[in-house]
Amino acid sequence: MKIKIISALAGALLFNGPGSFAAEGAPATAGDKIAEVTPVSLPSSEPFVFRKAGTNDMLLHVVKPTGWSKDDPRPCILCFFGGGWSSGTPGTSIGWAKWGASVGMVGVAPDYRTRKRFGGNPADCISDARAAFRWVQAHSRELGIDPKKIISQGGSAGGLLAAWTAMPQPGPAKDDSLITIPPAALILMFPESDTQADPNDAAKRFGGDTVLAAACSVPDHMPAKMPPTIIFHGTADVTVPCARSAALRDKLVAKGNRCELVTFEGLGHSYYTSKFGEAGKAAMNKTKQDAEGFLVSLGLLDPKKL
Repeated sequence: MKIKIISALAGALLFNGPGSFAAEGAPATAGDKIAEVTPVSLPSSEPFVFRKAGTNDMLLHVVKPTGWSKDDPRPCILCFFGGGWSSGTPGTSIGWAKWGASVGMVGVAPDYRTRKRFGGNPADCISDARAAFRWVQAHSRELGIDPKKIISQGGSAGGLLAAWTAMPQPGPAKDDSLITIPPAALILMFPESDTQADPNDAAKRFGGDTVLAAACSVPDHMPAKMPPTIIFHGTADVTVPCARSAALRDKLVAKGNRCELVTFEGLGHSYYTSKFGEAGKAAMNKTKQDAEGFLVSLGLLDPKKL
């Protein structure tokens, strides 16, 4: 099966449009405002078209580990950026894809239809995330991936998208379909999981559409059996309160699922970014170490290769 690849000069741009840049998973502020662009290519990765959405070719960016061969199937990690389903690009989540490649996985950073670049809504974003997941499974042989060892990872709004790749039923968008093989694990960082928890937030993110907000809520739609999950969250997060992740953990565990919650005392949203200084750096290191240990415990990473 032939895979369609986008060829472009490094750093070339597919779309230009109004928007704002923010740290991974963090809402933009007035000081962050610059033109946000959709990358056609990102350094050290290969771009592929995973779906057509209207006139847009939706891309994902693949990072291969050292010693990669399509005849040696590796685990894979799909890394979804955050930004409230409004802003953000794979230019932030590619860092996590590269981390995945550094520990022996094939790393993938998919794009999706954010509001500012594509005029999408959260349901469109969920649909794109699930389409990217299915595309990677369908092309596992060419990408050198074990289709039963795909991990979904995401921060903030991207955390919700990662969780939705584990739902067997169609998502809230009309152009969605079934996922037959769920992720082997979920890595969620300060995830926006319960989109009904705060009516004011739901009104802002969903344009006042409470029905859509309810349709996108992870705790209200997840099946009894979910993949093993690890969640990371700062206790001082006011954008997505840590209590939501604690509630998600409790619900998963109550249904017999494995779920671990790692908290960072006094740190806020996007807890591992530079705005938190040395504490943020330490939190980043712990996040990577704990995520690696979690995947090793599931047999998804070889501890001898770390």
